[in-house]
Amino acid sequence: MKLLSAPKLSPLTPCPYLSNRDSAQEYFFATELNIEEIDLFLSTGWRKFGAYYFRPNCPTCESCLPLRVPVTDFTLNKKQRRILRKNEDIVIERHALEFNQTYYDLFEKHSKKRFNQNESEIGNEEQFIDTFFISSCPSFILTYKLNEKVIAWGILDYGQNSLSSVYFVFDPDFENRSLGHFSVLKEIEYAREHKLKYYYLGYYVPGNKSMEYKSKYTPHEIFSWKNKTWNLEE
Repeated sequence: MKLLSAPKLSPLTPCPYLSNRDSAQEYFFATELNIEEIDLFLSTGWRKFGAYYFRPNCPTCESCLPLRVPVTDFTLNKKQRRILRKNEDIVIERHALEFNQTYYDLFEKHSKKRFNQNESEIGNEEQFIDTFFISSCPSFILTYKLNEKVIAWGILDYGQNSLSSVYFVFDPDFENRSLGHFSVLKEIEYAREHKLKYYYLGYYVPGNKSMEYKSKYTPHEIFSWKNKTWNLEE
């Protein structure tokens, strides 16, 4: 690992997930992480975008809980089986983590329609590349095609034992296909096929509706910030 900056604490800002709370992060910048190093950071609650590595360090709250799925134990429920059947016509391809104009165009459309963001909130292509396409650890991108058209893409990091979902974007015109859920299921499948042990879904925040979907992939494990252990939840 090549450390570009020493770990620091961010200033307090309003929490984006829970109202009336403040949030802060411990963070650093690094590149050239190997598969053992990314495994270690994921297993201790860290996340990343590009070369920016971070984890929550809030003064009065520990609600951002790292969640991972032990892939060999994962079991599909009826709803998840229906989602897979609905999307059998989608072709998934793996690509190197390299910028493509199609990715930015879809990101921009997704951000505007899904999150009602304006252009300043979305950022320009240079900011997009800095956030997602600086490969600081082993990474790749999966594209989801329907009739030769890319309708979704997802960036993933991987280690010796882990696969981590970094970010996923889909075309809002295909919202009825539940592509977010579909991508999670296919990424778990990918991890299983490549004999990886854990699939990391980022932070789960109880009480935040947009995070509820993460708890539907069972069994899963939740990281305890207090005890520094992973606890199984069926």
